[in-house]
Amino acid sequence: MLDSLWKEAALAGESVTPSWEIFHESSKTGHYDGSLTNDQVVEEMSNLYDVFPYQQFPSIPLPISFSRIERSFMETVTNRVTPKEILPKTLTLEQLRTILYCGYGVTRDNKDNEYIRRPFRTVPSGGALYPLELYFYTNERVESLKAGLYHYSPVENAIQFIREGNFDEEIANSLVGFQTHLAYDTSLILFITAAFNRSTFKYKEKGYRFALFEAGHVAQNINLAATALELGVINIGGYHDRLVDRFLKIDGLNHATVYLNGICRGN
Repeated sequence: MLDSLWKEAALAGESVTPSWEIFHESSKTGHYDGSLTNDQVVEEMSNLYDVFPYQQFPSIPLPISFSRIERSFMETVTNRVTPKEILPKTLTLEQLRTILYCGYGVTRDNKDNEYIRRPFRTVPSGGALYPLELYFYTNERVESLKAGLYHYSPVENAIQFIREGNFDEEIANSLVGFQTHLAYDTSLILFITAAFNRSTFKYKEKGYRFALFEAGHVAQNINLAATALELGVINIGGYHDRLVDRFLKIDGLNHATVYLNGICRGN
């Protein structure tokens, strides 16, 4: 009897529509979907951070200048590969600033724009809502930075020092399988997170899709910036979401990790 119940449960499970299919269908835009007015969007945006302030933590200004890049655009694109050998390299603050800026930096403000009140970034964003946040961890592999977790503030061109310490083992335990060594063998690990309500308040379920699109844009810019600097990038999707979110001290639902990138020595 018990055996037959397990078989029935297994068969029933196989017939259930996959959750990705349900989500994809429910996040399609319909002809009769309601939408907010421009004024309503502006009002809601005024209630949401464009970047988390972390004012209670020490702020470290980044250099104004960028690292010199010798490679052409085509050389950069064609040389973007996952490194065969992953080894750490101490980065300069200029290199760090260049990577962060290319990933999600501010290109120009919108002070005179009636409806788009947030400054534009280096990537496209649905409605210019910019739902993403960038964090990174380094274990004394960026010059003059202590080991610990940092947050990037594009508007201020600065980073906030959120938590000091060697967290190699904690991060290793949050990575899947053979990727655990990346916690020890990279110069830094970038965490791209999404505050979904910055996008979903306007675009509903499709706003979730837009946040993921945007994370891909950011990651590609990080890949190209690092490659142009003759550094390597490992794009990491194999991680235990809840452990990474816990490490970042975010709730994992309204604000969750969506992508990781490890920076290392280039080939």
